[in-house]
Amino acid sequence: MIKVLLVDDETMLLDSLEIILSMNGMEIVGKAHDGNEALRILSGVSCDIALVDLNMKGMGGIELIGHMKQQYPGTRILVLTTFYDDGNITDAISGGADGYLLKDSGKDAILGAIGQIMGGVSVLDPKVMQRLTTLVVQKHPAGAKKDEAAYGELTEREKEIAALLVEGLSNRQIADRLYISEGTVKNYISAIYDKTGIHDRVKLVVALKG
Repeated sequence: MIKVLLVDDETMLLDSLEIILSMNGMEIVGKAHDGNEALRILSGVSCDIALVDLNMKGMGGIELIGHMKQQYPGTRILVLTTFYDDGNITDAISGGADGYLLKDSGKDAILGAIGQIMGGVSVLDPKVMQRLTTLVVQKHPAGAKKDEAAYGELTEREKEIAALLVEGLSNRQIADRLYISEGTVKNYISAIYDKTGIHDRVKLVVALKG
């Protein structure tokens, strides 16, 4: 059973998430209204993943992520927030967040993200992915050029999926767009990783845009 810590200063959201996650076989080990309370809870419980808001009174999410990665490196972190401005995105991801979703993503997206993160796959909201790749391209305007040799080894279907990755689509959205299963999409992406030698979704998207 996945053990989850919820961190948000909105009590109603905490209660809603507790109901949703509990109904889907997860154990809520604590609910915190800021980073300080979250760290106190973590000192006494075992936790697999924390859902963390960023803008909270007291210790905010960015500071909490830093403390958690130092003190509890085995606990995964999924940012769940309304903010996807440049600063929050870069600070959260560079700080070690394993995923970044917006609160309007919906129940299925949140449940799916938790499952993927627990499986070792980072998850970014499509809006966050688009913003992040734009930031990287702006930071490196000359950019590393696409590895044409590796890209040329991709099949037409793999190139099609690569193009949808660049658009910021999730695996589920790609599957729906191409009328194939999500598992098939994952297999294609694994093949793309192997052929390009890039095994990180964000870095892959940036390289494909180069």
